[in-house]
Amino acid sequence: MDKFTIAGRTYNSRLLVGTGKYRDFAETRAAIDASGAEIVTVAIRRTNIGQDPSQPNLLDALPPSRFTILPNTAGCYSAEDAVRTLRLARELLDDHSLCKLEVLGDPKTLFPNMPETLKAAKILVGEGFNVMVYCSDDPIQARMLEDIGCSAIMPLASLIGSGMGILNPWNLRLIIDQSKVPVIVDAGVGTASDAAIAMELGCDGVLMNTAIAHAKDPVLMASAMCKGVAAGREAFLAGRMPRKLYSADPSSPSNGLIE
Repeated sequence: MDKFTIAGRTYNSRLLVGTGKYRDFAETRAAIDASGAEIVTVAIRRTNIGQDPSQPNLLDALPPSRFTILPNTAGCYSAEDAVRTLRLARELLDDHSLCKLEVLGDPKTLFPNMPETLKAAKILVGEGFNVMVYCSDDPIQARMLEDIGCSAIMPLASLIGSGMGILNPWNLRLIIDQSKVPVIVDAGVGTASDAAIAMELGCDGVLMNTAIAHAKDPVLMASAMCKGVAAGREAFLAGRMPRKLYSADPSSPSNGLIE
């Protein structure tokens, strides 16, 4: 699979994986190894990466020397909370600037609060963060986030943790067609075919957590997701045949038939 670049750094894998909801850190590491992911996202408000020296540290299982740690603001419902959380993450991770911003609108749907997201993005970009931003699949707001200076646009495919897959491919295509920064589907992927569809649409990558962590066999599902992302990317690059209604086109030659 061809490489892609975020905030000046190039990666081999287009699959980004979350670190929550696994049975333990050992399962987390096994699943992420199976996925081939190089970027792993960590909920700073829910996971210990050094805030509490008395508790197990995720970074012992996923060392920053091996993985790009992507701190996120899961659980934040205001721009102020999100900015404060990422300032803490930068301190814990030795001035690490790459981050995933998400400002949620309500605890039931976890849909993004876009006015607060835009407000936080502007502050964080101004402070030198490389912001990958979770957002609605609204092309206008996606463009506004890119104009602010975000490093990647991350529209939801469907609600976080729903596993409903790609519900609005047309909006995703509008965002992809207009964007000059990577577009990464974030939220809603349930299985490998969902990941493949996202990549076939032209997304630069897919981020997921629940689809792997809540599978009956997380490690096997992680491997399937790796293959789904790779297959979808290759299909996009290959260029699918045009769809045709009622237009027969035999796959074998019709001339030279034996009479």
